Amino acid sequence: MKIKLGIFTSILLIIFAGYATADTAKKGWYPKLTKYDEVSKYAVLPMPPGAAIVDSRPAGRKYNKGHIPGAVSIPDRKFDKMTNKLPANKSDLLIFYCGGLKCMLSHKSAFKAEKLGYTNIKVYADGFPDWKKNGGLVGVTVSHIKKLMDKDANMVIIDSRPKKRKYDKGHIPGAISIPDRTFAKMTDQLPADKSTPLYFYCGGLKCKLSPNSAKKAIELGYKKVKIIPEGYPAWKKAYGKKKTKKAIKIKEGSDSGSMAVTSFKKIYKTSPESLLIIDVRDAEEFKQGAFKGAINIPMNDLEKRMEGIKDDKPIVFFCGAGGRAGEAYDMVQMFRPKLKTYFLNAETTIHADGTYTMVELEE
Repeated sequence: MKIKLGIFTSILLIIFAGYATADTAKKGWYPKLTKYDEVSKYAVLPMPPGAAIVDSRPAGRKYNKGHIPGAVSIPDRKFDKMTNKLPANKSDLLIFYCGGLKCMLSHKSAFKAEKLGYTNIKVYADGFPDWKKNGGLVGVTVSHIKKLMDKDANMVIIDSRPKKRKYDKGHIPGAISIPDRTFAKMTDQLPADKSTPLYFYCGGLKCKLSPNSAKKAIELGYKKVKIIPEGYPAWKKAYGKKKTKKAIKIKEGSDSGSMAVTSFKKIYKTSPESLLIIDVRDAEEFKQGAFKGAINIPMNDLEKRMEGIKDDKPIVFFCGAGGRAGEAYDMVQMFRPKLKTYFLNAETTIHADGTYTMVELEE
């Protein structure tokens, strides 16, 4: 009987050891651990008060591309510089995670938080791989969406907010409107191919519409569904207001189509990059001295090279005495009248050191 009990005990120990691997603190691990079921209670939008989830992985390569919804990015390498992102109340529950059982970043961050006085800390040692394995929703950042858009990636972005009150007043470019309230009636707006990546967003971390719609899409069989937790507010802050270049003021000269010398000198001195200067002198003349940033298109070559001239800024044609520059202006006006062009009707000498003298000619 003793022998049988000994064998039974050994079997129990082996079984227990197998189950304890991921739950028992390993060398260097933070001792208090948690599992998917507990994490999922807090990884909802809006997040319940009194808890924070922290992603300890690198932001650019990991967090931006996929993270637990509601988690804040505090890479362990930058932890000391980002403690302001931790909750003010040091008794709040802090859950750290990173890239799974072989990743030590979350454990390192947990110990650092403990030194700061936080008293309720746990580590989700199974981490992000386990989160995805269990079917948890995955969040991405607006910067990741912007990169995908710039690459013209195959995807559909869906705005889950009310159409008239929100979407029509502003939305992520290219997003389609499928309000969560009317989702069931608008499933025909979703792509037929259920392997198409879908990205849902709404009004930010306090909005639950996009997670709701994302779950509905998953129930319909869509296989690549993610959410943008920070939603439209984050997009608007990062990309909504485009910086516009201050328009330059150009004063015309006495001859029709010409730019006043005083105007050219001022612009060339303060913002030369705002003009496209085309030097129509011969190549030999151009080599002897030219305006900084100017391109050389000899007058004899202008007609055949005209289509390649960009139209993103005002164009100024230049030569030594104004004749060829004026001729270039007339030619472009004839063949490409939509280009914003001027010419310098002036006698100009450009020195080897880049300095120049210019006297405007009067008609």
